[in-house]
Formats: sequence, C-alpha cells, structure tokens
Amino acid sequence: MERTQELNVNGQQNIEAHLADHEERNNTMEIESFPIPQPKNYKRWLRISIYVFFVLSCQALSTILGRLYFENGGKSTWMGTLVQLIGFPVLFLFRFFSKIKIPKSTDTSFRQFPSFITLGSVYIVTGLIVSANSYMSSVGLLYLPVSTFSLILASQLAFTAFFSYFLNSQKFTPFIINSLFLLTISSALLVVNTDASQSTSNVSRVKYVIGIICTIGASAGIGLLLSLVQLILRKVLKNHTVSTVMDLVAYQSLVASCVVLIGLFASGEWETLTSEMESYKLGKAPYVLTLASIAISWQVYTIGVVGLIFESSSVFSNSITAVGLPIVPVVAVIVFKDKMNTSKIFSIILAIWGFISFVYQHYLDEKKLKLSHANPVEGSRLPVDEGHTNIQIV
Repeated sequence: MERTQELNVNGQQNIEAHLADHEERNNTMEIESFPIPQPKNYKRWLRISIYVFFVLSCQALSTILGRLYFENGGKSTWMGTLVQLIGFPVLFLFRFFSKIKIPKSTDTSFRQFPSFITLGSVYIVTGLIVSANSYMSSVGLLYLPVSTFSLILASQLAFTAFFSYFLNSQKFTPFIINSLFLLTISSALLVVNTDASQSTSNVSRVKYVIGIICTIGASAGIGLLLSLVQLILRKVLKNHTVSTVMDLVAYQSLVASCVVLIGLFASGEWETLTSEMESYKLGKAPYVLTLASIAISWQVYTIGVVGLIFESSSVFSNSITAVGLPIVPVVAVIVFKDKMNTSKIFSIILAIWGFISFVYQHYLDEKKLKLSHANPVEGSRLPVDEGHTNIQIV
C-alpha cells in the first residue's frame, strides 16, 4: 500500500515537472519570438549631425567674428571677453526645451546631490578660470593673426593631457606622448618665428609677444579647466545628466560674466564703447550685430559639444572639436588674407598629425570602455577609473 502511494506521488511530481518544463519552453519561445522595437536611429544620427555642424561651424565663426570686431575698430578687450560669456541664458533655454533622453541610473550614488556650498564653490572656482581664459584669449586675438592664434590655441589638447595626468590619472600612452610632442613643436614653431611683420597691422613686436604669451596662457587654462571639470563630474557632482552639465556651464559663465563686467567698469573701457560703436568701420548696426553673433555662436558651440557628449560620447565630442581646430587657420587665410609662410604650413601639418594621434588614442579608450561594459568580470576596472574619459566643456 505504501509502495503504491509512493509511486502515485512520484508520478504526480513527474507530471508537474513536465508541465512546468513545457510552460517554461512556451514562455521562452514567446519571449524569443516577441519583436523587440528598434530605435529610430536616423533621428539620433540627425541630431548628431546637427550637433557636429554646430561645433564645426560655430567654433570657426566665433573666432573669425572675434577677430572681425578688432579688425574694424573694436579696441575693448573686456568687451571682446564679455561677448564670449554673456550669451549663457541660451543654455537654460536648451536645457528646458531639449528632447535628449538620458537613461536613469539605478546606482544610488548618482542620486546623491552635493550641498549648496559645494555647488557654489564649484561654480565660482570654474567661473574664475573661465573669465581668465576668456580674457587672455581676447588679448591674443587682438594682437595675433587668426591663423597664428588658432594654431597656438590648439595646444590645449596637450595641456589637457598634461593636467589630466595629475588630476585624473591619465596614462601617457605612446599616442598621447606623440600628440603632446607634435602639438608642442607645432606651437613652438610659431612662437620662435615672432617677426612682427607677419603679425596684424600696427602691432609692435612687444604686443605680438604679449599676444603669444596670453594665447599660450589661455590654452593652458582651457586644458586645466577641462581636466578640472572632468574631476568635478566624477568626484563631486556624480550626476552625469544634461541638466547637470548645462547647470555647470551656465552658472560658471554667469560667474565669469560678473567678473568680466567688474573688469569692464573698473578699467573704464565702458566709457569708450559709445565712441567705439560710432567709429566702427562697418557702421553701428554691424557693430551690434557682430557682438551679438559672437555671443550666440559661442553658446551654440557649447550646445553642440554637450549634445555630442550625451548623444554619443565625450570622446566623440572631443574628437570633433579637435577636427575643427585646423579649419580656423584656413578660413582666416581666406577672410583676412593672413600670410601663410612655410612655418605656418609645417605647423598646420604637425597639428593635424597630433590631432589624429590624440583622436586615435581616445578611439582605443572608447573601444576598451565598450569591452569593459560587455564583460564586467574581466573589466571590473573601467577606463573612467583610469582617467581616460575627457568631457569637453568650453
């Protein structure tokens, strides 16, 4: 009797197991046969194309217009600095109306927000650096030909790698070292060749040298700022969303604008702005239009940079920025008839070679990052921990 009951129980368990296995197979087949919705990639690539256009066009446009302001009678370096920053309200509009969707992280560390004092300190420190960079850039653009200015400013990539080595544990790979060497030589060729006859009209040799020093200082400041922002996003803010980055850029521009406004009034240059506008070679309306266009183009450039970061990656954004840097000297030769001697041509070639080396190294970093995400066991230490990310915020 007990044997019969045991057989019945075993038979019932076998039937239940068979039914459970059959149901699991059906569920598996149903899941596998369920069509997975494919994202509309063409819309994403359309947005990426728009952001690439913003970066490449506005990067060149803002520099050319900045030189156009000085070329036609503009003399205020503080005004030339202010228009680089004062358009920051455009960033708030982009933040509220942007349709970029960022997946929400389940990591609780991303939900921890820094205190008001911490945020204020971050905005003030980065804002002061931005104001200094913008002023030195304005002085360099006043005293140097656009082609020379742009080629020296391209050394910001080398300074970024240098400061990232100390702040973000950036590894000096052979490609990075090659890029540092080439960009340094590229800028050194222009620094050594300081013949004032090749500079802009009515600029003495002393002012030409001052322009070079200020441009190198601006390049170093940009490298420091990029490395510092990368450190802040990783260690302080920890919330890598569009709104976080936009807040950082907008509020640091607000702080920098206030600093520059103080400098404008303290220097007394504000008193000469009316006469400057009246004596502007192209007229009053083009004077206002030029300054407004500079302000808008800088902010559209920033929107393009941030958009590429979140639509693709910071590496891709940095690469597009690097690709756009050699465009400015070429446009300057066409627009302002800048002299293109042998040293400048050789400097452009070295700079492009350095850009390619820089971009290729970040391509390898991006590839390593994807492999780490695909295999978290072997790639438990992501490139972000090794300082390979390079978020571009200008």
